[in-house]
Amino acid sequence: MKILSPAKINLFLHITGKRPDGYHELVTLMSPISLYDEMTFNFERPGISVRCDSPKVPDNDDNLVFKAASLFYEKLAKVRKGSPGHGGVSIYIEKHIPVAAGLGGGSGNAGRTLLHLNQYHGGPFSAAEMGHMGLAIGADVPFFLQEKPAVATGIGERLEIYRGLQVLPIVVACPDISVSTAAVYKKLNLGLTKCGKKLKNFFSDKSTFDVKKYLCNDLETVAIPEYPVISDIKKELLDMGAHAALMSGSGPAVFGIYSDLHKAERVCERLSAQYRWQLFVAETLS
Repeated sequence: MKILSPAKINLFLHITGKRPDGYHELVTLMSPISLYDEMTFNFERPGISVRCDSPKVPDNDDNLVFKAASLFYEKLAKVRKGSPGHGGVSIYIEKHIPVAAGLGGGSGNAGRTLLHLNQYHGGPFSAAEMGHMGLAIGADVPFFLQEKPAVATGIGERLEIYRGLQVLPIVVACPDISVSTAAVYKKLNLGLTKCGKKLKNFFSDKSTFDVKKYLCNDLETVAIPEYPVISDIKKELLDMGAHAALMSGSGPAVFGIYSDLHKAERVCERLSAQYRWQLFVAETLS
């Protein structure tokens, strides 16, 4: 059984504060995009195993997919009180989404794992129960339990479907660098963040999402000084006609929004000839 696992972008990401437990409070608009990993599920063998064609992805219990499958079967065994049928699964991931790039590849894989296992085993868990499982694995995982743009608040666990986002053609560019999400958040100076002002009217604005008005990411204040190539990518995308460009998540992936797919494809071709970045043409999924 093969399923597709989409990436996501953050159309805005505003950090509103830091909690005593170390997590940051935020408000962010996320959208799935048409850039996918391919996951193959095999239920013929007992136990849980996860393999991936990318050497950057662990194949042990550090893998979010392994954690998701383990948690699911642990909960399932309790629900069915150890009755037959809770077995195991082998999962193979064909990676197309850049790893640790701010595009939610691992979280998306974990979310798709929970969804597919729940479906395969007859839907033993409610949406709310699945959400609790997802949050136990990672803050972004609950978002991937649905396929629509959503505004996330809290640490990302409170989700509200957002219906004001049109289909946006995008070019995604990812340089060959590693960015630590934990390090970016640790270095964030809340006094330097600016997205709060830009988003002041967002929740009262009922019109279609305005990319020039609301596109903003507070984490750029940390990531760009540390990794100037992120700023270089934004400039290239804008110089090539993007309506707006932004780093997604904690980076380093950057996306530019274009008027149509044909223009995005031409930009992607030109950038591919000039740079060694990973480049993709995609659309937001709404």
